Amino acid sequence: MTTPAARAATLEDVARVAGVSRATASRVLARTGSASPATRDRVAAAADRLGYLPNPAARALVRGSGVRLAVAVTGSTEAVLDDPYVDRVVAAAARVGAPHGIGVTLHWLPRRAPQTLRRLVDDRGVCGVVLVNTTGSVLDAVPRRVRGRVASIGIGSPAVPAFDVDNGAGAEAVLRHLHATGRRRIAMVTGHRWLVCAGRSVHTYRQVTRAAGMPVRLVAGDFTAARGREAAGEVLDRWPDTDAIFAASDATALGVIAGLRHRGVNVPGDVAVAGFDDIPLAALSTPALTTASHPVTRIATAAATAVLDRRPAPPVTFFPSALVPRDSA
Repeated sequence: MTTPAARAATLEDVARVAGVSRATASRVLARTGSASPATRDRVAAAADRLGYLPNPAARALVRGSGVRLAVAVTGSTEAVLDDPYVDRVVAAAARVGAPHGIGVTLHWLPRRAPQTLRRLVDDRGVCGVVLVNTTGSVLDAVPRRVRGRVASIGIGSPAVPAFDVDNGAGAEAVLRHLHATGRRRIAMVTGHRWLVCAGRSVHTYRQVTRAAGMPVRLVAGDFTAARGREAAGEVLDRWPDTDAIFAASDATALGVIAGLRHRGVNVPGDVAVAGFDDIPLAALSTPALTTASHPVTRIATAAATAVLDRRPAPPVTFFPSALVPRDSA
């Protein structure tokens, strides 16, 4: 006959052995509230005798420090949560939180209703928030009382430190590579214009093309492959002599390649294509995609660490991006 495993000691057990109420035992073990030195000694002795291990989630809730790190992604619709980029941010945040017993939850932050952020920061279970696709209106919605508990991937403010890729430098490296390989009529498929990071890439594109005496050819995009496919047709219809297309994301660039193929255009023979991000599929596409690196994991790790450590950080920390040349350009 087997003997059942010993039951783990509970807070009630500690209170009973120490001769105090459950509330007093909880306060002493959580180091909150007041209690006499003698009471503290009895509770500590009881916990040691029983081998009591406090539940980290319950302890965090009592202290008001929270047990979840919220990743809040700004977007026009909930579809923004399906972006593989978001998956990488969540995975990095989860790795940072795991040693501390902190979980991660994912939330959509409507672009036109940033005030919904207040419900997140008011949740006692949330220890902090990592903002993704941050806009000025979202930063304005961050309450002053949560300074140190919020970090941003994107733009920041004196109260909210930001971490992001230097996509301006990355875009410049890609464009100069296209120019060096003889491309002189380069079109660009942009990202969401409401994102500051997308604006940096467009600004760089304008600077590089104008400095080289090349025409400016911009088509609106949204970081998706579907839009990239459509945009390829628009570029060909508006500027048939285009010899290269730079897309603001790899997903868009892969869509561009599909759109060009649909029109019978050879890549890179007729039109070179380059993207930005260096996602895993970039190296596996046919042809393999020329792009620029985007250290998403390092950026998200820095943002999550800043929230959990609650240490001061510079207003903006940029991570470098480097050219990754492959067969498509």
